[in-house]
Amino acid sequence: MEIKAKFFDELTTKELYEIIKARMEIFVVEQNCNYQDLDDVDFSALHIFIEDENKRVIAYLRAFRLDDAPETVRIGRVLTLEHGRGTGGKLLKGALEIIKEKFAPKKIYVESQTHAIGFYEREGFRICSEEFLDVGIPHKGMELFV
Repeated sequence: MEIKAKFFDELTTKELYEIIKARMEIFVVEQNCNYQDLDDVDFSALHIFIEDENKRVIAYLRAFRLDDAPETVRIGRVLTLEHGRGTGGKLLKGALEIIKEKFAPKKIYVESQTHAIGFYEREGFRICSEEFLDVGIPHKGMELFV
């Protein structure tokens, strides 16, 4: 499984469609989150994803610099459609290398759903906030210094 990384203007229409479809499947349908997913951050984000043999996006995240802290890259919209197969771990590990290469950040930040903290800790992230609710789901801020 190849990890792809493209900025918005490099995505094909099919890739963009599959990314949006996967985000809706996980966040809107599976997690029942009522929020505006398309938030204009996508235009400046690096989209990192894995496709299956049918070109369906099965794992995805986006990465972008924070306007108020340009040395920090934030990752978000992290998802996998294939749970328990290691696809998410492969994506995260590969994405961190890509982010270091493309952005050269001092820090990478993520707001992890509380149940997924261990997923990020395996790659060196540490909790940096108290628990908070985002669209009704408990989260904690996590950071990785690079």
